[in-house]
Amino acid sequence: RGRGGSGGVGPARAVSGDLVGRPALPRLSFSPWPGVLLFPLLPLPLHIFEERYREMFRDCMSAGREFGVVRAQEDGMAVVGCTASIGEVTQRYPDGRFDVMCRGERRFEIEMLDDSRTYLQAEVDWLPGEGKTATRGEREACAALHFEVVELSSLELPMPALDLDRPIVYPLASVLPVDLDFHQQLLAMPSDAAQTRKLCEFYEVLLSQLRKSVQNLPTPGNGRVM
Repeated sequence: RGRGGSGGVGPARAVSGDLVGRPALPRLSFSPWPGVLLFPLLPLPLHIFEERYREMFRDCMSAGREFGVVRAQEDGMAVVGCTASIGEVTQRYPDGRFDVMCRGERRFEIEMLDDSRTYLQAEVDWLPGEGKTATRGEREACAALHFEVVELSSLELPMPALDLDRPIVYPLASVLPVDLDFHQQLLAMPSDAAQTRKLCEFYEVLLSQLRKSVQNLPTPGNGRVM
């Protein structure tokens, strides 16, 4: 069974109903949002204004359920997403809109869509939490590459909170101003070890360009003072 193409991306199967003899899969309410990709354990502030999503949130909050976040694309949607738990509603508006803080929880892969409600639902497979884990040394090397990229690029990025005894790919990748296709690839990869290698490879390619740029900069103090 594939994951919808590179990085778990591709048109999701728009099928309703159950297949005879197929074991029941977990059913998840979810939202495909353009330009939004959620990693596990990271915060997601949302402004909810469409009626179908207000209904989805009411249903999830009353049942204490997580909902799914999937990246919408021109050709459909990604098939790998991340659930979010619903936290504090930080602001309510007179017209029914509200602001809410959510948090990424666990990865899933869409198997079958259900469009019987005003919002989408899907039968999903849960993806492994961490799978094969990276070593502490691999995480130290990955973090060092990240901070070298930040230093050489002069980017003003948020400082991620890192625990080298836990996976660090999601907090590092979440602050990088890169194409969401790369984030989607990381989200769909099978293990922490594979994600860490992929992120290190990305940093190495970027650093090879940054180091050349720094070497080509003019050295201060070589000109004549007039």
